[in-house]
Amino acid sequence: MDRYVRALEKHIQEGGARAPKYVVDTVYFGGGTPSYFGAERLRRVYTALSRRFNIAKTAEVTLEANPESITEKGCRRLISTGFNRISIGVQTNNDQLLKVLGRPHTFRQAQKAMEIAREAGFQNISLDLMYGLPAQSPQAWADALGSVIDMQPEHISCYGLTVQPGTPLYQYRDQAALPNDDAQAAMYLYAVSTLEAYGYHQYEISNFAQTGKECAHNLKYWMGGEYMSFGPSAASDFAGTRYTFASDVNRYIRAIATGDAITTEVEYVPIKERAGEYLMLRMRTVYGIERKEYESTFLMPFDPLETVLNFYGTRGLTRYSRETGRWCLTPQGFLVSNQLINQLIDAQRKSTPLSPHRF
Repeated sequence: MDRYVRALEKHIQEGGARAPKYVVDTVYFGGGTPSYFGAERLRRVYTALSRRFNIAKTAEVTLEANPESITEKGCRRLISTGFNRISIGVQTNNDQLLKVLGRPHTFRQAQKAMEIAREAGFQNISLDLMYGLPAQSPQAWADALGSVIDMQPEHISCYGLTVQPGTPLYQYRDQAALPNDDAQAAMYLYAVSTLEAYGYHQYEISNFAQTGKECAHNLKYWMGGEYMSFGPSAASDFAGTRYTFASDVNRYIRAIATGDAITTEVEYVPIKERAGEYLMLRMRTVYGIERKEYESTFLMPFDPLETVLNFYGTRGLTRYSRETGRWCLTPQGFLVSNQLINQLIDAQRKSTPLSPHRF
């Protein structure tokens, strides 16, 4: 870990030279479970960032953490360093399901972690939940959601379980009594309506927040902002270029020390691809897309998109706000977002670019 910290510090120093005039308004420590790294090492990394980048005093600084790795001493150290937001992976209130998922904590540990973070001074806390778990009934999901609401975080994320090849659960997925698609959809819609009733407004497919507590860093991705990342497998989109670093930790450390290349993918993203990403990312959010913004940025006609949006609007899957002039998906539309977004991108590909003289 200490070798890795030294590599990160050097890498951050090099990265800072590429962004001398930028003001950093969000910092996010994510990936695996960075809280296992320890408060002192996290402090060193953040100190390196603050020395090489112009971090705004009002910047949102987030740490992802698992409940069993949270301590009062560590939280207080992080807050004194500059961290002001923490995201805790609760997942469920059922200890048996936590074991099935391979999670080392209990629900009581999750509650305690929340208490510790709050007492230490965190005023912006996010909790993660999962639905569609093995043998999870609608009532069990309602209980889990209610238990997390009772903890009164500022932000709640709800993710449907996706069983990926190569994971332990994948091997016995047919015997795991996983809720089917319809059952997962019902759980999702229940979460949307229940969270809204308790003051957690949906702002992205899986994310809900009290007013003003949306995750500013994640909105960077969804709204097409720039971001620079550090560490193995870290992906960046900065100065018109997208690049990813090597995934192997030891290779990363060696390359930083010797000055060898550490990028595995580097690509300049053309404007037409950016236009597709605009649709794919913004339609994940309740902010959606808008005609003038789209046409002036990408010189592409909005009419073909509006044809698709109007079609699904009659089916309750999209909605238009006369107040803002923006189109977005409804909660029912979010359930089939991949299909709808693919149709928008297909309509975009078939359209003819606008004349720049129009603007």
